[in-house]
Amino acid sequence: MQQKVQTYIQKHQLLTSNKPVIVGVSGGTDSVVLLHLLISLEYNCIIAHCNFHLRTEESDRDETFVRNLASFYKLPFYCVDFQTTTHAKELGISIEMAARELRYNWFAELLEKHNAQAIAVAHHADDSIETLLLNLVRGTGLRGMTGIAPRNKNVVRPLLCCMRSELENYLVKHGLEHVEDSTNALSDYKRNKIRNEVIPLLEEINPSIKQTLHTSIDYFNGTLAIYQQAISTILNQIVEKSDYIVKMNINVINEQVHIPTIMYELLYPYGFHPATIEQVTEHLNAESGKVFYSETHRLIKDRNFLIISEKGIIIDSEYFISHTETILNIPFTLRINRFSINSDFKPSKDANSIHIDASLVSFPLQIRRWREGDFFYPFGMKQRKKVSDFFIDNKLSLIEKEQVWLLVSDNEIVWIVGLRMDNRFRVTEKTNEVIEFCI
Repeated sequence: MQQKVQTYIQKHQLLTSNKPVIVGVSGGTDSVVLLHLLISLEYNCIIAHCNFHLRTEESDRDETFVRNLASFYKLPFYCVDFQTTTHAKELGISIEMAARELRYNWFAELLEKHNAQAIAVAHHADDSIETLLLNLVRGTGLRGMTGIAPRNKNVVRPLLCCMRSELENYLVKHGLEHVEDSTNALSDYKRNKIRNEVIPLLEEINPSIKQTLHTSIDYFNGTLAIYQQAISTILNQIVEKSDYIVKMNINVINEQVHIPTIMYELLYPYGFHPATIEQVTEHLNAESGKVFYSETHRLIKDRNFLIISEKGIIIDSEYFISHTETILNIPFTLRINRFSINSDFKPSKDANSIHIDASLVSFPLQIRRWREGDFFYPFGMKQRKKVSDFFIDNKLSLIEKEQVWLLVSDNEIVWIVGLRMDNRFRVTEKTNEVIEFCI
């Protein structure tokens, strides 16, 4: 079994031999076997134990056992006491969630303190199978069918290649002492119920159900890799990103084979709940203006696009440009160049770059957001137009309007940045000096 675990470690690049590894040891079969295996494979181990004080005398018994185990192996030992129940009540979360949060936060502190390479925990193949079944019961996509990952950032799981029965046999073979958690035999928790009741029922149908599901998890992981590659290609055709917004082309979405799946992949990364994603999908071809929210983002249905921005992303600052500045780093980078005109000069036709008559502006110039009532004379026109009407003509979405900046001289708009300059400041035959503004 040592070779099997070492091969798994190497295959998934979980550990190296040059730095210590924090090993989470509870005292139960799984963690005792993990520790013994890593020591046998000559990894530099540091033992970490959490006392959650959830099982009164048993919790203290476990701590004493692991402390003695560390002494036996002559390894560094670190222990922490948690008031888990109090923490759970304060945050309004389950005991399981509170214990997990406390444990991994503390492990991360040890990792940094000892410059360790990873935190090794004792999840095994049975745990991964239980996770698959739990996810199926709750409702899951393909990701939920891939079990437990060998690595999650700095947390590694070297025993995922082993069934619990293999760990029990290893324990007996090497005469390893351990302690039993009495709550494992109870079915109070969902995972215990899966382990103690559901899997035995499935074994009546298929005695090899654990091995079958373990093999299936490998298949699901391979399928997920192919799926993610295909999804990435599709999303690249749909999504257009800028500094502040994400635009998703509805016409391209409508061409997809299974739109609900594509919508989930598009919106879930921005924190949208599955129920909200379903609502957005229903409104894909409805009228514009519908707004949806996640905890972190806002989505607007706007003509042929879904437009997403972070909540509170609107920046309402003002910036000033002196006559000596050549570059301004604000929410965007503005380059400024002043030069004398010559006969070969041709004004820019690029929306992100303008040329103006230097004699027609007064410094300091101002960069600010547009305001209701602002007006300007669009380039090529002699009549003034409200900025808000210009937005309507150019079909700007609400989010796009919120991100617009103006270049202003003496309260007169010189440029709706990146969109249109003002005709009053254009370069003419009488112009001697030009100022170039370029995003």
